[in-house]
Amino acid sequence: MLFGPLGPSLAPYIKPSRSLYKWIKPIADWYANAAGYRKYGFKYDDLLVEERPDVQRALLRLSPHEKYDRAFRLKRASQASVQHAPLPREEWTKAAEDTRYLRTHVLDVVKENNERTMWDTIVIERK
Repeated sequence: MLFGPLGPSLAPYIKPSRSLYKWIKPIADWYANAAGYRKYGFKYDDLLVEERPDVQRALLRLSPHEKYDRAFRLKRASQASVQHAPLPREEWTKAAEDTRYLRTHVLDVVKENNERTMWDTIVIERK
Protein backbone atom coordinates (compact mmCIF):
# COMPACT_ATOMS: atom_id res chain seq x y z
CA MET A 1 0.00 0.00 0.00
CA LEU A 2 1.26 3.44 -0.88
CA PHE A 3 1.44 6.28 1.58
CA GLY A 4 2.11 9.98 1.20
CA PRO A 5 1.55 11.76 -2.10
CA LEU A 6 0.93 8.48 -3.93
CA GLY A 7 -1.46 7.12 -1.34
CA PRO A 8 -5.24 6.86 -1.39
CA SER A 9 -7.10 9.85 -2.76
CA LEU A 10 -10.66 11.08 -2.49
CA ALA A 11 -10.41 13.01 -5.77
CA PRO A 12 -12.20 10.37 -7.90
CA TYR A 13 -15.20 10.64 -5.57
CA ILE A 14 -15.18 14.44 -5.26
CA LYS A 15 -14.75 15.44 -8.93
CA PRO A 16 -18.01 13.90 -10.22
CA SER A 17 -20.09 15.74 -7.59
CA ARG A 18 -20.47 19.38 -8.71
CA SER A 19 -21.61 20.71 -5.34
CA LEU A 20 -18.92 18.87 -3.37
CA TYR A 21 -16.27 19.93 -5.93
CA LYS A 22 -17.31 23.60 -5.65
CA TRP A 23 -17.01 23.36 -1.87
CA ILE A 24 -13.69 21.47 -1.73
CA LYS A 25 -11.82 23.11 -4.66
CA PRO A 26 -11.14 26.49 -2.94
CA ILE A 27 -9.83 24.68 0.13
CA ALA A 28 -7.58 22.47 -2.01
CA ASP A 29 -6.25 25.50 -3.91
CA TRP A 30 -5.60 27.35 -0.66
CA TYR A 31 -3.76 24.33 0.76
CA ALA A 32 -1.59 23.92 -2.35
CA ASN A 33 -0.64 27.60 -2.21
CA ALA A 34 0.00 27.44 1.54
CA ALA A 35 2.36 24.49 1.03
CA GLY A 36 4.71 26.94 -0.68
CA TYR A 37 6.32 24.64 -3.23
CA ARG A 38 4.92 26.62 -6.17
CA LYS A 39 6.71 29.76 -4.94
CA TYR A 40 10.00 28.02 -5.72
CA GLY A 41 8.88 26.75 -9.13
CA PHE A 42 8.32 23.13 -8.11
CA LYS A 43 5.63 20.82 -9.39
CA TYR A 44 3.97 18.47 -6.92
CA ASP A 45 5.83 15.39 -8.17
CA ASP A 46 9.17 17.14 -7.64
CA LEU A 47 8.56 16.66 -3.91
CA LEU A 48 8.52 12.86 -4.03
CA VAL A 49 11.32 11.30 -1.99
CA GLU A 50 13.97 10.22 -4.48
CA GLU A 51 15.54 7.70 -2.10
CA ARG A 52 12.61 5.33 -2.60
CA PRO A 53 13.58 2.57 -5.07
CA ASP A 54 10.29 2.83 -6.97
CA VAL A 55 10.75 6.58 -7.47
CA GLN A 56 14.35 6.05 -8.60
CA ARG A 57 13.21 3.55 -11.24
CA ALA A 58 10.38 5.88 -12.30
CA LEU A 59 12.83 8.75 -12.76
CA LEU A 60 14.78 6.61 -15.23
CA ARG A 61 11.63 6.30 -17.36
CA LEU A 62 11.18 10.03 -17.88
CA SER A 63 11.73 11.45 -21.34
CA PRO A 64 14.88 13.56 -21.84
CA HIS A 65 12.74 16.71 -21.96
CA GLU A 66 11.04 15.86 -18.64
CA LYS A 67 14.42 15.05 -17.06
CA TYR A 68 15.82 18.40 -18.17
CA ASP A 69 12.78 20.32 -16.92
CA ARG A 70 12.96 18.56 -13.55
CA ALA A 71 16.68 19.27 -13.16
CA PHE A 72 16.11 22.92 -14.10
CA ARG A 73 13.32 23.28 -11.50
CA LEU A 74 15.50 21.69 -8.81
CA LYS A 75 18.49 23.92 -9.57
CA ARG A 76 16.36 27.06 -9.76
CA ALA A 77 14.67 26.28 -6.45
CA SER A 78 18.04 25.49 -4.85
CA GLN A 79 19.38 28.86 -5.95
CA ALA A 80 16.28 30.63 -4.59
CA SER A 81 16.72 28.78 -1.30
CA VAL A 82 20.36 29.89 -1.05
CA GLN A 83 19.22 33.47 -1.58
CA HIS A 84 16.56 33.02 1.15
CA ALA A 85 13.84 34.37 -1.13
CA PRO A 86 11.20 32.73 -3.32
CA LEU A 87 11.19 33.27 -7.06
CA PRO A 88 9.58 36.38 -8.57
CA ARG A 89 5.80 36.03 -8.79
CA GLU A 90 5.78 35.58 -12.59
CA GLU A 91 8.08 32.53 -12.26
CA TRP A 92 5.91 30.68 -9.73
CA THR A 93 4.33 27.45 -10.92
CA LYS A 94 0.74 28.14 -11.88
CA ALA A 95 -2.00 25.73 -10.82
CA ALA A 96 -2.68 24.79 -14.45
CA GLU A 97 1.00 23.88 -14.97
CA ASP A 98 1.21 21.78 -11.80
CA THR A 99 0.60 18.43 -13.46
CA ARG A 100 1.47 14.97 -12.17
CA TYR A 101 4.21 13.87 -14.57
CA LEU A 102 5.84 11.18 -12.40
CA ARG A 103 2.89 9.52 -10.67
CA THR A 104 1.98 7.19 -13.55
CA HIS A 105 5.57 5.96 -13.83
CA VAL A 106 5.79 5.29 -10.08
CA LEU A 107 2.48 3.42 -10.10
CA ASP A 108 3.69 1.31 -13.05
CA VAL A 109 6.88 0.45 -11.16
CA VAL A 110 4.86 -0.53 -8.07
CA LYS A 111 2.58 -2.74 -10.19
CA GLU A 112 5.60 -4.41 -11.78
CA ASN A 113 7.17 -5.00 -8.37
CA ASN A 114 3.94 -6.52 -7.06
CA GLU A 115 3.68 -8.77 -10.12
CA ARG A 116 7.34 -9.79 -9.79
CA THR A 117 6.79 -10.63 -6.12
CA MET A 118 3.72 -12.69 -6.99
CA TRP A 119 5.57 -14.67 -9.65
CA ASP A 120 8.68 -15.10 -7.51
CA THR A 121 6.71 -16.55 -4.61
CA ILE A 122 4.43 -18.80 -6.61
CA VAL A 123 4.24 -22.39 -5.42
CA ILE A 124 4.11 -25.06 -8.09
CA GLU A 125 2.66 -28.42 -7.16
CA ARG A 126 2.98 -31.56 -9.21
CA LYS A 127 0.12 -33.99 -9.31
